[in-house]
Amino acid sequence: MATVWIPSLMRDLTAGQAEVVVEGRTLGAVVAALERAYPGVQARLVHKGELDPTLRALVDGRAALLGLAEPVKEHSEIQIVPAIAGG
Repeated sequence: MATVWIPSLMRDLTAGQAEVVVEGRTLGAVVAALERAYPGVQARLVHKGELDPTLRALVDGRAALLGLAEPVKEHSEIQIVPAIAGG
């Protein structure tokens, strides 16, 4: 099962938990599992079937370049962070 680090602005959905453990072989499956356990999470993470463009996901410290299709291992750590734009 993967460990997901929950952003502080979403902890109202996870009863204040900073990290939760869920199953999933892809980032999309992890988001679906989060939604089942904590309704409302998916609406904050997904926009038009893709990871919200204002967010970035890191799987085991690497950017999830495949979006919701990004593979997740059994003991992966997933972080959801705000996207940072530069210019």
